[in-house]
Amino acid sequence: MNRIEKIMEFLSQQPQDNFLRHALALEYIKIGEDVKARDLFIEILSQSPDYIGSYYHLAKVLEKLEQRQEAIDWYEKGMSACKLAKDDHAYRELQGAYEDLVY
Repeated sequence: MNRIEKIMEFLSQQPQDNFLRHALALEYIKIGEDVKARDLFIEILSQSPDYIGSYYHLAKVLEKLEQRQEAIDWYEKGMSACKLAKDDHAYRELQGAYEDLVY
């Protein structure tokens, strides 16, 4: 059984587990299924805007899909979420990627 199949099996038992859904989205990126990854990251963040780790990966996928403005929007949402969570490390990572894209 490959990694995606294993994660899907776990998700069948815990369908709202953000760690598993995030891991699945990362696996989709590895195999070039960027649209599936994007959709899954958006689903995670729509339901759990405090799941900080998904903002960076979502915005990077959007950049890859040449959806620049959407990437900018998600970087900004992520930075706001980081401020609320007082997660300075994640904020700096998002800010750096945001600045690389915008400037």
